[in-house]
Amino acid sequence: MAFAITQTCCGDASCVAVCPVNCIHPTPDEPDFGTTEMLYVDPRACIDCGACADACPVDAIFPVEGLTRSLAPYAQINADHYADRDPVEERPDPAPNFHAWGPPVFVHDIPADFPPLDVAVVGTGPAGMYTVEDLLLHTSARVTLIDRLPVAGGLIRYGVAPDHPSTKKIGEVFARYHDHPRLRLRLGVEVGRDVSADELSARHDAVVYAVGASSARRLGVPGEDLSGSLAATTVVAWYNGHPDVAVDAVDLSAERVVVVGNGNVALDVARVLTADPSTLEGTSISPGALERLRSSRVREVVLLGRRGPDVAAYTRSELLALTVLDDVDVVLDASDERTTRTVDAAAPASRAGLLRDVARETVDWSAPPPSGRRRVVLRFHSAPVAVVGDASVRGLRVTGPAGDVEIPADLVVRAVGYRGTPLPGLPFDEETGTVPHAGGRVEALPGTYVVGWIKRGPSGGIGANRTCARETVGALVADAVAGRLPVRDRRPTGVAALTSRLLRRS
Repeated sequence: MAFAITQTCCGDASCVAVCPVNCIHPTPDEPDFGTTEMLYVDPRACIDCGACADACPVDAIFPVEGLTRSLAPYAQINADHYADRDPVEERPDPAPNFHAWGPPVFVHDIPADFPPLDVAVVGTGPAGMYTVEDLLLHTSARVTLIDRLPVAGGLIRYGVAPDHPSTKKIGEVFARYHDHPRLRLRLGVEVGRDVSADELSARHDAVVYAVGASSARRLGVPGEDLSGSLAATTVVAWYNGHPDVAVDAVDLSAERVVVVGNGNVALDVARVLTADPSTLEGTSISPGALERLRSSRVREVVLLGRRGPDVAAYTRSELLALTVLDDVDVVLDASDERTTRTVDAAAPASRAGLLRDVARETVDWSAPPPSGRRRVVLRFHSAPVAVVGDASVRGLRVTGPAGDVEIPADLVVRAVGYRGTPLPGLPFDEETGTVPHAGGRVEALPGTYVVGWIKRGPSGGIGANRTCARETVGALVADAVAGRLPVRDRRPTGVAALTSRLLRRS
């Protein structure tokens, strides 16, 4: 009996490190690591030891025979990943992960007598915490971990949907470092308001910024700023109880909601807005958002994709999770023949192929959403032209096979991607929404580094931040050993005292 990796895979490769027979791929040293949707167990090589399941930080690995109905397809999804690896010599080597003895290899080349560094890490999301992990486990650095919010966690706390509790579990792994003897946690401290970038640099040997990409990309169409047109970042923050977003930020009095975009965040929004509120009880959802969902009038969420179902931005895992919901209907808008042709011709386990058994309908947008069960409508090959309305949203005009079509809706959610925002004291590239850097080193600011989405743009899941952090920490350590870090102010006062005073006042 083999094991299988399922929907909530975070891709951080903890399972790869413990597998005794090299049956989980791609591994961090393989070229497709970080680009595949998830990791996969080869059922032909798995010896059913369960080490991977024990190591998984998000409870994503289960014995195939124990998979629930909604997770059962993952047995085939794992197997399919290896189906084209013939002849036999092209398959992953199933031999045990034994390595030839040789000189010890350290993650970072640091002289044994090198003095400890004082490093500030700004941001407590995955990128910041993988950086902290690397610094604490592989160097003797003392770390000051800073976040502008009163609760640590970043995107794990405020970006993961509440109906994905397994994914949120990785936050527990990160939280264990908060009590490390070489770490000081400073919450409620904002760089640029409470302390400047120059002050941080003056009091530390190095500063690593892991501030993410918190703003939303714009559609660039007329009416985008009407009342009732919201960024998905606002909706996600709303149902996760982010302190910057009011409990009444999302008006659920509309029967139809249009979500522009078809990435995983768009699917999250659709799932939460159509969910039976009772299924969200006991999760991390904001109590205020849950109360408003109980009185919601939303009957239908339309997911709008500019391109076809074969190149949709969501992962197969998230689409599969949507199509197996017990209390929500999923409908494929069949008004464009390109959509149905693509689905019918697609491989069964592909993004488009997973829609083959979904109900099809040529939706009459002039009619209100049907009564009965709530539903999610997937419409492809359809780009937004304008948000329609006077003082508030009345609908969305989109492209269609026979010309523009207006979809009546009182709420439009823009889910077309995240974007970084400038941080006072750091350079910023407006075109990419990132801080200019070379391997994590911020340009023209020795001793200053970036990691995560503010470094590489909003791409890659949770696990991608581990290798990203390793590169940045490696650059930091190399600079320290080579004497390239600026001389800091070693007076006893500094950000630790400053942030302590701020916390005492809050």
